[in-house]
Amino acid sequence: MSHTLSRRAFLKQSAAVAAVGAAAPLAAQDAPRPLFEISLAQWSHNRAFFGRGGVERRDPLRFAQIAKADYDIAAVEYVNQFYREKKNDNAYLADLKKVADDNRVRSVLIMCDGEGNLGNPDERQRVTAVDNHKRWVEWAKFLGCHSIRVNAASNWNLGFEETQKLAADGLRRLTEFATPHEINVIVENHGGLSSHGGWLAGVMRLVNLPRCGTLPDFGNFNIGKVTGVAMTSYDRYRGVDELMPFAKGVSAKSHDFNAQGNETATDYRRMMGIVVNKHNYHGFVGIEYEGSRLSEADGIRATKTLLETVRRELAAKKS
Repeated sequence: MSHTLSRRAFLKQSAAVAAVGAAAPLAAQDAPRPLFEISLAQWSHNRAFFGRGGVERRDPLRFAQIAKADYDIAAVEYVNQFYREKKNDNAYLADLKKVADDNRVRSVLIMCDGEGNLGNPDERQRVTAVDNHKRWVEWAKFLGCHSIRVNAASNWNLGFEETQKLAADGLRRLTEFATPHEINVIVENHGGLSSHGGWLAGVMRLVNLPRCGTLPDFGNFNIGKVTGVAMTSYDRYRGVDELMPFAKGVSAKSHDFNAQGNETATDYRRMMGIVVNKHNYHGFVGIEYEGSRLSEADGIRATKTLLETVRRELAAKKS
C-alpha cells in the first residue's frame, strides 16, 4: 500500500512537467504539417537492446537519444519488455523522460507484451491481465504518450464470437481505467484471430469506447490454425482497411527491400494510399523493421527513406 501511495504521489507531482514536455514543439510552428509523422518503434532495435544475435547491447534508457542522433527521428514508441525490471522504479521513469525531453523527442506510445491475455476465458485471470497493464498506462501518462498498445489474446479455439466478447470485456475494463488518464488503449493485429481484420474490427464495435482503438500493422496478418476458421492468413490490405476506422496509430512493418528501395512484401504506395487517402489518417506511422538481411540500423534507414519517398509522392498528388 505504501508503494502505491508513493507512486501516485510521484505521478501527481510530475503531471505538470509531463504536460509541458508533451506540448513542446518539435519544429517551427510555421513549418507545413506533413501528411503523416514518422516515429521509431523500439522493437526495430530489439537485438541491440536485448544484446542478442552477436549485436552489441545498447541501453534502453537512451532509446530517444539513439532515435534522434542516429536516425533524425523525433518520436519514439517504447516496448515494455525492455523495462520490465524497472516497471515500479519511479526514478528510472523520470530519467527515461528526461532523455526524451533533453533530445526534444516525442514519446508516442508504449507497446505492452507479456502481461497476460486480456481475452482470457477465466475472469480472474482476465482481470489480473487488466491490472498488470495499469502501471503501463501510468508510464504512458507520465512520458506524454497518447496510447499503450496491447494484445487482444484469448483461447482462439473457443470460436469467433465468444473470443470477441472475451477480448472486448478485458479491453473495456482497461480502457475505463485509462480514460481518466487521457490514454488510449490500442490493439495491434498480432496473431490468432487478432490478425483477422473482421474479428478485430468487430471487437472495437463491441467495446465502443472513444479511447479504445487499433494499431494496424502492415505485416502481422498470420492467423495460424484456429478451429472453425478456414483461412490461416489474412489479406494485409483488406485488414488494414478494416482496422483504419479505429486507428490511433499505424505500424509500418518491414523485412526486406529490393534494389529500388521498395519493401518486398508490402506495396507501401498502395498501403499508405489506404491509410492517408482513403481514411484521412495523418498521425504517427511507426517504423518497425524486423528483417535479417540488413542490419537493424540499415533496415530502419531503408524504411524511413521509403516512407519519406511515399509521403512526398502522396503530397505531390494532393497539391
